[in-house]
Order: sequence, then C-alpha cells, then structure tokens
Amino acid sequence: MEQKNWSVVRRGVGYDRYEGAAGRAALNALYRDLRLYVNFFQPSVKLKAKARVDGKVKKVYDEAQTPYQRILASPFVSETVKQTLTEQYLTPNPVTLHAKIVRQLDRLWDVHALRYSDAGRTHDGKILA
Repeated sequence: MEQKNWSVVRRGVGYDRYEGAAGRAALNALYRDLRLYVNFFQPSVKLKAKARVDGKVKKVYDEAQTPYQRILASPFVSETVKQTLTEQYLTPNPVTLHAKIVRQLDRLWDVHALRYSDAGRTHDGKILA
C-alpha cells in the first residue's frame, strides 16, 4: 500500500548487508510484520500543494493518515479489496505487533553479528549457526 518502502526498510534494518539463509529468514519475518505495522498503524502526511511566496516555499500538507485509511477513502479501490484489508486490519494488535518487530530486529542483528564475528565462523569462514 505505502510507497515509502525504501525509507521504511532502511529505518528498520539499516544499511548493513544481511546474507545467508538465516539472514533471509529473519528479514522475511520482519518484513511480514513491519508491512502490517506501517500500513495499518503509522500515519504519514502527504504534500497537497507547494507554492513560492516572497522567495519562500509554502507547503500545505494533508491530514495525517495511515495508508490503510487512504485506501478506505479512495473511490478507485473496489469494495472487495477494502473488505479484505479491513479483515487484515482487525487481526493484529499494534502493541503486540510492535513488540514482535522489536524481537525480530534483535534476532536479525544477532544473526548479523554471528555472521561477522570470528567466534561464529569455522576455520574456512563458514557460519556455525
């Protein structure tokens, strides 16, 4: 739903490189829940208008809404899609979901630290996990 995926991903996991099956599994689990959290529970503002007034740029923003709320308000989205999203929206608890995301980030960083620590490698460089 949201078009700010690059910033969401980088803000969540940073710019490090996560490799291997364990890293991929940790990222996939994180993305699955991060997508729900951002699209259903994180409001953002959209730029409505921008004009130059006396050499300064005046910006006007729309009311802060979640991507889910924007979809529900859109006349271009079918009622079937809106109903499906509403069913998805009613499932997760935002507090529980956020706690789960924090645990998944910890797991991702543990996998990353293990991969790049000497203690987590064999003599030929393979990961011990």
